[in-house]
Amino acid sequence: MNILIVGNILNDIYLNLDTRSEHLETDKNHVKWLNISFDASEHHFFSKNASLGGAAVTLEVLTKLGLYAKINNSNLSFTDDGPSVDTQTIASRFILIADENISYIAPSTFKTTSFIAPKDDYDYLYIDRSATLNQKTASSILSYLDNSPNTRLIIYVRNPHESYLGPLLSRAELVFCENFSAIFSAPSFDQTPLGKTAITKIVDISEDHISFGKLSETISVNRIDMLTHLSAYSITSATILGALILNFSMKESLKFARINVENSRLDATLYLDQIRNQSKVTSYKDNLELIASSLVLEPKGILAADESGGSIHKKFDQLAIDDTYQNRRDYRNIFFTTPNLSNYVNGVILFDETAHQLADNGQNFVDFLISKRIIPGIKVDQGLEKFANSVPKHLVPDENYKPEETWTLGLDGLQKRLANYYQMGLRFAKWRSAFEIRLDEQGDIITPTTTAIETNCQILADYAHACQKAGIVPIVEPEVVYDGYYTIEQNAETTAKILDCLFDKLVKANVNLRACILKVNMVLAGKQMETQSTPSEIGKMTAETLKNHVPADLAGVVFLSGGQTPEQATDNLAEIIKNGPYEWPVTFSFARALQDPALFAWAGDNKNTEKARQAFLDRLIANASALNSKQ
Repeated sequence: MNILIVGNILNDIYLNLDTRSEHLETDKNHVKWLNISFDASEHHFFSKNASLGGAAVTLEVLTKLGLYAKINNSNLSFTDDGPSVDTQTIASRFILIADENISYIAPSTFKTTSFIAPKDDYDYLYIDRSATLNQKTASSILSYLDNSPNTRLIIYVRNPHESYLGPLLSRAELVFCENFSAIFSAPSFDQTPLGKTAITKIVDISEDHISFGKLSETISVNRIDMLTHLSAYSITSATILGALILNFSMKESLKFARINVENSRLDATLYLDQIRNQSKVTSYKDNLELIASSLVLEPKGILAADESGGSIHKKFDQLAIDDTYQNRRDYRNIFFTTPNLSNYVNGVILFDETAHQLADNGQNFVDFLISKRIIPGIKVDQGLEKFANSVPKHLVPDENYKPEETWTLGLDGLQKRLANYYQMGLRFAKWRSAFEIRLDEQGDIITPTTTAIETNCQILADYAHACQKAGIVPIVEPEVVYDGYYTIEQNAETTAKILDCLFDKLVKANVNLRACILKVNMVLAGKQMETQSTPSEIGKMTAETLKNHVPADLAGVVFLSGGQTPEQATDNLAEIIKNGPYEWPVTFSFARALQDPALFAWAGDNKNTEKARQAFLDRLIANASALNSKQ
C-alpha cells in the first residue's frame, strides 16, 4: 500500500521557560505573545527542542507502521535516524511551556498547501490536518482523483464550512474531524451525498477522546514535557488510518492510537510491533485506573447531578416549579452548558433520565459532556429500603438490627444495566448507602448496628465488583447522614467503623482499589446538635479519621455536602485540605452545595438561565479555591 500525504511541514520549536510570567503578554484578542524585551540575563530556558510537525508527523507514523508514504511536493523522507528534509520554506511555530501551561505562537495563516499531481498512482490520498487548501488546490486534487479512479481519498477536516470541501467530502471514504455536529451542520455537508453512501466512516477526535460510533478510547494529550496536543491530533489520525489500511478493526485502531499518543516522544512515535506488544499488556484494569485518576485530578471536582425523581420533585416543589420532563431537562442543561465547566469538574454523575435527554445542540447529555472533556457517570442504586419492609435475599441480618435501618436496592439486573451504560459512553457509577446515628437515653450509639453496616458494605462491594467487571469505575458512598443528634466524636467513631468494614469487604470481593473512589461524609456533629462543629474541628477530625481508616492505594476520596449550606460545605472542605497532605487525591462531589444557588436563581423560568449559570459558576470557583487551601 502506498499513500500520498497532502499537507504542510511545520517546524515546531519547544521552549521550556522558567516560571516567571513576564515572558508572555496578551493582546486585545486574548492571544499570548512572547515579550522579546525581557532581560535575558534574568530569564532563561530550561530546554529548547525542535521537531518537524504537521504532515511530517503523519509521514513518520505511517512509515513506522510499515506503509510506504510520501508527502506531495516535498523532499521530506523518514528513516530510522529520524526525518530529513532538503532546504525549503517551512512555517515555524513556537510552543512555549511555562508554569505548566502551553502557549502557541504561530503565523495567523499558513502558506496554502500546493498540490502537484504525481505521475504514479497511489492507493490512498490523505489530506492531512496541517493542510491549508483553497478552491484551486481542491480542484487539482479532484482532477487527480478523476484520472486515478483506484485512488481512495481520506481527509482530515478542521473547518467544515469551507465551500470547496463539498466535492472532496463526497469522494472521501474516511473523514477525521474534531466535532461531529460541526461536520453535519456545515453547508458543504448539505451539498454532498454524505447522508447516502459516500462516507463509510467518520472519526471524531477531541482533545482527550476519540470515538467512532459507540466505540471510543481515551487518549492522553496533556504532554507538556515532550509532546503537545497539536502533535497528538496528527499521531491519532495517522495511527487510525494506518491501522485500518492494515486491516485492523476500528476497535483495535482506536486502541492503537491511544497507545501511540501515550508513549510517543519528539521524533519518536512507536513502530507497529511496539504498539501491538503494548496493546497486549494494556488491560481493562489500566483503563479503569486511568479513568479513576482522571476523575480526581486537582483542583477539580465531580458534579453530582443525579437526584432521583423523588428528590428533584421535592426541590421543584419548594419553589412551585412544575415537575415536568422539560423542566428537569432545562434545569440540568443549566449546569452542563455553564461556560468553562471543564475547568472545574472532571466528571458529572447523571440520573438515568438525564443520561437519555438532549442538550441544546441535539446531542444527548452523555456525548455533550464527553465533547467538553468531562467524564460522564451514572447513579445505579435504586434507593433505600427499610429492613422492616424487606431484607436482601442473599444477606439476612441476625437479631442485631433495627427495623428502621435501611439497605440499598439495585443489585438485581445491575450487570445488564452497567453493560448498557458502558455502551452509552458512561465510564463511572455511584452507589449510596445511608447510615443514621441514633442514641439511647444514656447517649450511647444504638444505630447503625453492626448488621446494617456489614450488610450495606457487602452490597457496596458487590456493586463495585460488578462495575469493574463491566469496565466502569465505581464510586462507593457510605454516608453518615448529617441530619441527626450526635457529637463529632460519635460521627468519627461511626465513620471509622463503616470504613473499616467497607474496605475489608472490597478487598475480599477482589475490587481494584486503584480503580475505585470513596465518596464520604465530612466528620462533624449532627445537624440537630445545639453546638455545631467549627470548620477547624471538622478539618482536623475528618483528616484524622480518613488517614487512619482509608488504604493508601485507593484512587481518591471525594466529599459529599450532605445537607450543609453551600458556604458551610466550601469552608469545611478548605479546612480538610489544610489538614493534608493525604496519600490519595482529595476533592469534592457536591450536589445541593453546588446546585441550590442556581436553582433559586432559575426558579423554573428560562429567562433566568444566565443568572443561574453565574450562581453555579460562583460555587465552582469557590470550591476550586478551597482545594488550593493547602498550608
